Amino acid sequence: MKKSIMAMSSLLLIGGAASAQKVAFEEYNLDNGLHVILHQDKSAPVIITSVMYHVGAKDESPDRTGFAHFFEHLLFEGTENIKRGEWFKIVTANGGNNNANTTDDRTYYYEVFPSNNTELGLWMESERMMHPVINQIGVDTQNEVVKEEKRRSYDNRPYGQLMQEVKKNMFKVHPYRWTTIGSMDHLDAATLDEFKAFNKKFYVPNNAVLVVAGNLDVDQTKKWIQQYFGAIPKGAPVVRQKFEEAPITQPIKAVFEDPNVQLPMVIAAYRTPSMKTRDARVLDMIATILSDGKSSRMYKKIVEEKKIALELATYNSSEEDYGVYTFLALPMQGHTVDEIMKEADEEIVKIQTTLITEKEFEKLKNIYENQYVNSNSSVEGVASNLATFYMLYGDVNLVNTEIDIYRSITREEIREVAKKYLNPNQRLILDYVPAKDKAQN
Repeated sequence: MKKSIMAMSSLLLIGGAASAQKVAFEEYNLDNGLHVILHQDKSAPVIITSVMYHVGAKDESPDRTGFAHFFEHLLFEGTENIKRGEWFKIVTANGGNNNANTTDDRTYYYEVFPSNNTELGLWMESERMMHPVINQIGVDTQNEVVKEEKRRSYDNRPYGQLMQEVKKNMFKVHPYRWTTIGSMDHLDAATLDEFKAFNKKFYVPNNAVLVVAGNLDVDQTKKWIQQYFGAIPKGAPVVRQKFEEAPITQPIKAVFEDPNVQLPMVIAAYRTPSMKTRDARVLDMIATILSDGKSSRMYKKIVEEKKIALELATYNSSEEDYGVYTFLALPMQGHTVDEIMKEADEEIVKIQTTLITEKEFEKLKNIYENQYVNSNSSVEGVASNLATFYMLYGDVNLVNTEIDIYRSITREEIREVAKKYLNPNQRLILDYVPAKDKAQN
């Protein structure tokens, strides 16, 4: 939750907006297990039809990584009633736009249409779920698309391998140890039958949530949902294996050489708990205090005052099972990563031993009030939040109440959670450096 700091004079205004911004919704289940959430917002003539499937990179086999992300692309190829190459043409011809994204935990598809095309959006998502065409030409086409994405976003991008290297060192048994884009060798080796089996297992109504949000007629929308989704067969229950990582009790050291970079980077990463925990929210706040914005503690000291780093950042990336709290920095010429880590560790010790000031605490609360308002400020954001809170947190009403958790966090909790998770013996130190042959040139 990284946000720009607002003036203290706006705090009451934001607090009032947050209190008034309650998101109304209705939820129910179809007989086939599809969970439905409806949110009516008549402020603009738009409608969002979205489906989130509870499948991500963590649901893949170690020798077949990248499947969930691959399906993010593959399920736009076409259906029994939407010819190959026609999906995007239909959407744009009807004044809409659409997209999809994949994480370790879930895959999310959505369309934004003028509200008079609600039925069209529902029909298209039902087609994706019930009648996808998975054939070799689609697999071969999307294989090339994904390979190009990997080259552009990972292989040939400066620091593009960063999270891949962090994850593989932080997780030894959990599937979080690989990236969502996965291995191209695994995708090349997969058979058409394997892709079909993956679809049959995960892209089923009882493993999904449908959110319809915007300027909708509730009764008519329910009729269309029953008409288009009600006949889709229920899939077999998805049974997930649980993976538990042993605690990190000794420092992990790693080095990665990247031919795409000229400057070294130091990364310190700590394994943290599930996004569903209170501690994860406290760690969000700690990351904000330490490095969100130029007035944050680490930025002021390490970048502005001591001038030993060009840039730095801290963030807590929480997921359904675990999270990773990451600090990274680029040393200024003439300075070392050891210098930076010494200063960074001093700031962590301060937050572990001394309560943050009341002024810092008020500023922190202001940031999170602002984040709450922003996250629900558009119907697209509300739709995504409703799906996420249902699917990954098991509580849709967190769309309204999660801010109360942040409001209730105390300065004492911030100190204790920092003590619990941010210790030198519990972390990875990754030296991310230029490749030797490049460094010599």
